[in-house]
Amino acid sequence: MSERDPAIARFAVLQAVRLSGALIALAGVLVSSGNVAWLKAVPPAAGFPLLLVGMVDFFFVPPLLARRWKSKD
Repeated sequence: MSERDPAIARFAVLQAVRLSGALIALAGVLVSSGNVAWLKAVPPAAGFPLLLVGMVDFFFVPPLLARRWKSKD
């Protein structure tokens, strides 16, 4: 049997991190806009921190993971 390539799993993790960052940022925008009925219970002031966390998750975490996983070869 052949061994699984770790690059496939790492690629999937990177894409999942990017997707989660985009969804968190989108939630932050929706919360801060106050136009979504099912998010009315969340204070609009919570939207900006959600947006920042989502942007950090989208832009900065994948390169950090890739740098950590980079082979020494």
